[in-house]
Amino acid sequence: MRAAILGRAGKVESRPLEIGEVERPAARRGEVLLRVKACGVCRTDLHIVEGELQPQKQPVIPGHQIVGEIADGGTTELRTGSRVGVSWLGGVDGSCPLCRRGMENLCDAPVFTGYTVDGGYAEYAVARADFVYPLPAELSDTQAAPLLCAGIIGFRSIRVAGVERGERVGLFGFGASAHLAIAVLRRWKCDVYVSTRGESHRRLARSLGANWVGSEKEKPPVELDRAITFAPSGDVVVQALDSLRKGGVVAINAIHLDRIPEFDYDKLLWGERQIRSVANMTRQDARDFLKVAAEIGLRPKVTLFPLEQVNEALAAVKADAIDGAAVVVP
Repeated sequence: MRAAILGRAGKVESRPLEIGEVERPAARRGEVLLRVKACGVCRTDLHIVEGELQPQKQPVIPGHQIVGEIADGGTTELRTGSRVGVSWLGGVDGSCPLCRRGMENLCDAPVFTGYTVDGGYAEYAVARADFVYPLPAELSDTQAAPLLCAGIIGFRSIRVAGVERGERVGLFGFGASAHLAIAVLRRWKCDVYVSTRGESHRRLARSLGANWVGSEKEKPPVELDRAITFAPSGDVVVQALDSLRKGGVVAINAIHLDRIPEFDYDKLLWGERQIRSVANMTRQDARDFLKVAAEIGLRPKVTLFPLEQVNEALAAVKADAIDGAAVVVP
């Protein structure tokens, strides 16, 4: 089968992913073999490809927002030929203290799709059967793909931030995840304030119903109840913190962050303001979000790339050169 293979991390400009022929994987007990229909491109993939996340498997096939058709290993619940999705969290041990507390997103021995095991930048992929999700029929393959990480993790970020209906919520950065989160927030009657770089991203935020949109250097005109940061920048975290009311929460939606600069405790953190990190997701997050997505008719904005242009897709994500989400179609 054809696949995009990362042998050694490198800047995307050097085209580190090579398209080659590899043996088609086989489903073992408890797994399903998927014929990949589409795979979303996530900023986490960029961190893996460029080596900002420590390599766990070499070589590896990245990609963790997989829409696929079950080709082998089907069960009575997951029939051969049915369409399912795979996300970043590809498995947990189920026995560590955190799993036993219902916090499987923090498992001590996790499996990560496209990082510790091969992912979906390929014609076929395998996944644990208990970590795949039936997909709403209303969504096309390419529309469903970004929901499987960008959408789910954005939904979890809303939960981690403690958002309540009708609150004022800031989104700092407006890429693949934020443009899906805003749909949920608007359905919950929240006022949404977007601070982001790139005029095209600002236009997209306005078109999706943001109450206020500013540049990455502008501060929302009101104090926020909650804020979610999507850029892997500590400066943005401080900017979001500076926008909160007392008792407000910043949720950091990033698996990699450059650093958090020094800031004034009395001015920015005092008053029981909180900073929380968002780590992975749970299967329940995935099920809940996909249900919400179907109910509200969520339709992501996508830009398609053939498998042969996966390096270009990652470069576009790096440069914030596309609105919405990038999706690779093998």
